[in-house]
This record gives sequence, C-alpha cells and structure tokens, in this order.
Amino acid sequence: MNPRLNIVTLGVANLARSRQFYQDAFGWKPAQGSSEEIVFFYHGGIVLGLYPLESLAEDAGITAHRSGFSGITLAMNTKTKEDLETTYQNALDAGAKSLIEPRDTFWGGYDCYFADPDGHPWEIAWALSWEYDEQGSLIMEE
Repeated sequence: MNPRLNIVTLGVANLARSRQFYQDAFGWKPAQGSSEEIVFFYHGGIVLGLYPLESLAEDAGITAHRSGFSGITLAMNTKTKEDLETTYQNALDAGAKSLIEPRDTFWGGYDCYFADPDGHPWEIAWALSWEYDEQGSLIMEE
C-alpha cells in the first residue's frame, strides 16, 4: 500500500466566484469531472478541488464555522523571482488580498503570501536550488 496525497479540496462560499478567480489569476482550466457543484483543477498528479463550504463541512462531519488561521497554507513554486512577482500580481488583479508582499526569506529564497476570495492563504515561493520535472512539479528527494 502506498497512500498518496491526491486532492486538496477548499471549501468556498461562492463556487462560481472561486472558479473564476483561479481561472483569471492563474489560467487554470477546470478538469474532467467539474460541474456546477464542484470544480477540479488538475496539476499533473495532484488536484485542487473547490466545493461549497457548508457541503464540505457536512460531508466531513464538522462545523463550517471558521475563525482565524486554520494552520494550513497552500503553496506554489516558481522557477524565477520574476515569475513569482507576476503570479502574485495576477492573483491580486483577480481579487486576492495581499498578506505579505514579495520578500527575501530567512532560508535564502524569495516568497510572498496572498489570500484567495475565501481567505485561504497561499504562499508563492522561489529558491535557486529548486528543480522541476517536465510537468513543472517540484522535485524533492525522499
């Protein structure tokens, strides 16, 4: 058995608005299986799902009430600092809220944070030493 992380699903207040945000900000196209009730964005081995918050909470058997930091951030990595800045600006132009503007990091990279329309925090990061496969996925040794 080899359990893998395959899908990350975000609970959203307005599915149509969130779908449009991710399409406008990053050019992501809804994948097979997407509908008016759920949206999937395929990223070569991992899927980002969008689903109505109340329905997702009910499905998981927990309350939909959210307050403060959930302890989870999502991240995307870029091949250059310039790509990071462009991606960050695209997110802001599409309706994201800036949390941390692009900056040099203590670990020798460059990053920033934004919140999507539902407040989910995203980091965009770059590091000179990172390598990517042909699909654009970050290569990390086990």
